[in-house]
Amino acid sequence: MENVVVLIVGAGPAGLATAACLTQLSIPYVIVEREDCSASLWRNRAYDRLKLHLAKEFCELPHMSYPADAPTYVPKALFVKYVDDYIECFNIQPKYLTSVELSTYDSEEKVWSIVAHDMAESKRINYTAKFLVVASGENSAENIPVIPGLQNFPGETIHSSRYKSGKSFSGKSVLVIGSGNSGMEISYDLATHGVNTSIVVRSPIHVMTKELIRLGMTLAHHLPLNLVDKLLVMGAKFMFGDLSRHGITMPHMGPMMLKSKTGRSAVIDVGTVGLIKNGIIQVKGSISKIMSNIVKFQSGDEISVDAIVFATGYKSTANMWLKNGESMLNDNGLPTKEYPNHWKGLNGLYCVGLARRGLAGIAADAKNIANDIKSMISSMSG
Repeated sequence: MENVVVLIVGAGPAGLATAACLTQLSIPYVIVEREDCSASLWRNRAYDRLKLHLAKEFCELPHMSYPADAPTYVPKALFVKYVDDYIECFNIQPKYLTSVELSTYDSEEKVWSIVAHDMAESKRINYTAKFLVVASGENSAENIPVIPGLQNFPGETIHSSRYKSGKSFSGKSVLVIGSGNSGMEISYDLATHGVNTSIVVRSPIHVMTKELIRLGMTLAHHLPLNLVDKLLVMGAKFMFGDLSRHGITMPHMGPMMLKSKTGRSAVIDVGTVGLIKNGIIQVKGSISKIMSNIVKFQSGDEISVDAIVFATGYKSTANMWLKNGESMLNDNGLPTKEYPNHWKGLNGLYCVGLARRGLAGIAADAKNIANDIKSMISSMSG
């Protein structure tokens, strides 16, 4: 049995940021991670051409800037190096290959009781913690939608987390399902590798340039969001023209407001829109069913494909191990409370990085949590 003050579950950017903020306040903690490395999503489950979609000033972890010569949009390899330097700077020592199997709140002792599995030593570890921080991420399990006939599809199906490059699909026909940033960027990557590419766009999306989003995030500090949104939508229409005839419609709510209310991000164009306009990438609507290698759409269209890439996102798996967490997380493992109060539950329970606000949201959560724990400890000892 190990007694700890704070137990952090997950050593991705969210857990590491929390660890650094606790270190700054001299609060002891233990951080456990089920994978064999930190930031495993970035190291092992990100495609090669990935860069941070937001300018670096919005993507810093607390108490440490990027190197001065880092480009505005940080590429995957440099971000991983930044994470490694961060771990070294704050002397964070995650216990890797340690998977939390159950955590319950003991209301008599007023502690969290946690059962973990040390996969390297193949043994059980029991922790009690005064404070428990869920930093296991929104992106812990692949989300694959149910599509009639998918189980009999003879071609290759992969989730975007296992996609690396379009090289291996050269000369084939591939359907990308999902039109967020990953789906749009993977479609671009496929098409530029000579793949016959189609993408499913089911719901309205805002397509922006990196510069427009950077401008929007900067203006949002000074102007009302609806005004910023008007400027961004005008800018996007000027840059891209009317995309509705290519199968892409805009939501009624503006991009900044949509992000603020629902966590849904605008899509940052990496060149995909140009390829769609030139007919190189085909936009399709909702799928009705799959019959062998033929995908049928609700519009009546059908296409034959060799492979399907699911850029359909992830789901949180916190509820599988966290019991007594109802004060903070809903059935989907996401916060019940609206941003910006989503990060705190009852009885010393916290979550970081679950508000769909990327690295900027993680930094804010981590600071809030560390400060809150500090004041709780002070009031106990006071």
